[in-house]
Amino acid sequence: MTDEQSLLERITVNPEIFGGKPIIRGRRLAVEHVLDMLAAGDSVETILDGYPWLEREDVQACLVYARRVVAHERIESLDLKTGT
Repeated sequence: MTDEQSLLERITVNPEIFGGKPIIRGRRLAVEHVLDMLAAGDSVETILDGYPWLEREDVQACLVYARRVVAHERIESLDLKTGT
């Protein structure tokens, strides 16, 4: 199983995309959108079918990210613009 830290490396932030909201691997798909789809009852398979480039681990990363935010844990996202 992939550990949480390597999953979280899939979540990035770019101030030029969605105003700096967390996104998946630098692409124009916000973590928030994936969570919305899951909350609406979409299956992981349906989400993966809708985004052919998306990987199962990306969806897992969104869930780990959400859990950490709710738990108020510190999350360090990679800023693609600055590289930090």
